[in-house]
Amino acid sequence: MNREETAKKASYFSIAGNTCLALIKWLAGYFGNSYALIADAIESTADIFSSILVLIGIKYSNKPADKDHPYGHGRIEPLVTFIVVGFLIVSATIIAYESIQNIQTPHEGPKGFTLIVLGGIILWKEISYRLVIRKATQTESTSLRADAWHHRSDAITSVAAFIGISVALIMGDGYESADDWAALFAAFIIFYNSYRILKPALG
Repeated sequence: MNREETAKKASYFSIAGNTCLALIKWLAGYFGNSYALIADAIESTADIFSSILVLIGIKYSNKPADKDHPYGHGRIEPLVTFIVVGFLIVSATIIAYESIQNIQTPHEGPKGFTLIVLGGIILWKEISYRLVIRKATQTESTSLRADAWHHRSDAITSVAAFIGISVALIMGDGYESADDWAALFAAFIIFYNSYRILKPALG
């Protein structure tokens, strides 16, 4: 299997996985009354679109040179990386804003079953990160590496959500906002990972 096909398969894996997880997170967050989980779902939804962009970037960056592109199409991959980072930054901004709004507004605490959902999600996202980062190393693809870090940042936000929900459930009344603080922390993690992804693309 050549580098392009390896990278494409990793991207298809990311798209399918993120689509399933985003749906699970939205449903669990809504019915489980957890904004940290909904924030996690927002990032996963952004990940779906960024993985599609990565796939497009891989496809076109491997096209041979032509009349309009005498040096080939390799420059498209850094461009895709910039767009992927843009998705992450927008996601983090939305999460941070909504978290602050929720912290200031009294609300019901999260449901216990959301912890079970998050446990499975954290395991799956870490496995996904390791698989995609290995493929990114094999293919030397910067955009695929960015996609891999999406999986890692998603796992981190899920861990933050798990901690926040646990505090809210264990401590009870008066600690409902722990879930929202976890979502806010997750937003800053996403901002940091955006910087990590962008730095190599800038050379």
